[in-house]
Amino acid sequence: MGRLWDRYRGTVRRDGAAAALPAAELRAALLALNATGVPFGVRDAAGENGGVRADLVAHWRVLEPATGSGAGRRQVERTFRIWMRLHPEEREVRAVDEQWAVTRAGGPPGLTVRREHGRGPIRHVQREWTYERGPDGRRRRVETFHLDTRDLKDPLRNTVVDAGWTWRGTRT
Repeated sequence: MGRLWDRYRGTVRRDGAAAALPAAELRAALLALNATGVPFGVRDAAGENGGVRADLVAHWRVLEPATGSGAGRRQVERTFRIWMRLHPEEREVRAVDEQWAVTRAGGPPGLTVRREHGRGPIRHVQREWTYERGPDGRRRRVETFHLDTRDLKDPLRNTVVDAGWTWRGTRT
């Protein structure tokens, strides 16, 4: 049952042959992701209270395209966070996924209709398309919005595993 939970939570084990980097170098490598053009930011989690003891936090805020029109217009702002705690004695990074979604409606500015919060393994994929005429005059489908949480998790997870550490997804 352990491997099934590992798969569900997104745990990736390190390659046994790879030499593990020290915790300070792994921390620097994760913070260096900020300069690589990724759509999120990684920062020190000291002093932040997300209900999770963490060393680093990756933060990604996405404003989805508004739907509807007039008073029925709705827009969703999603915030994804991955709280990471380094365990040097086990060469393991324990990560907790967290998502906040705030839906705002048309009408008075800033009117919040619904708030959602989730913690644990989060996988969110959303795509939106429109149809338009191409240069040849034929209708074609064009992607106007793309959101996939793997764009956040994969660079973090790959950095950890490439450093010879294990990435372990947890719920708390």
